[in-house]
Amino acid sequence: MSTQKDDYSDIIHLPHHRSARHAPMPIGDRAAQFAPFAALKGYDEEIEEAARFTEARVLRDDAYADELDAALRQLMAREGEAPRMSVRCFEPDARKEGGAYRIVSGRLRCVDAEGRRLILQGGVCIPFALIDSVEEEP
Repeated sequence: MSTQKDDYSDIIHLPHHRSARHAPMPIGDRAAQFAPFAALKGYDEEIEEAARFTEARVLRDDAYADELDAALRQLMAREGEAPRMSVRCFEPDARKEGGAYRIVSGRLRCVDAEGRRLILQGGVCIPFALIDSVEEEP
């Protein structure tokens, strides 16, 4: 049978031990021992990605496509004047279904009919298939 005391009364008043050989650990390092760790690497990023909002692309009818085609033809006719324009286009998301609409403004450098894209000054290329609307700016 053991004669062990459960209240620690025999050691409670003893001085705290300090090592003569080792320097005390800095408080910041000591606190880091108890910091939480990521048990599942990449889990937080996956949750953020799943919560990230993407828009569905609006499919237009043939009448709207004809209007857009007419606007692009007008731009092709004025290509040499470098008209200032705003293009609303759909940018597909690289990671998940959907994407985002954005507006790109600038001066027209050329219309690449063969490559089916608008090229703005500064090198921005916008494929015809992603264009939602085109407006000429004053």
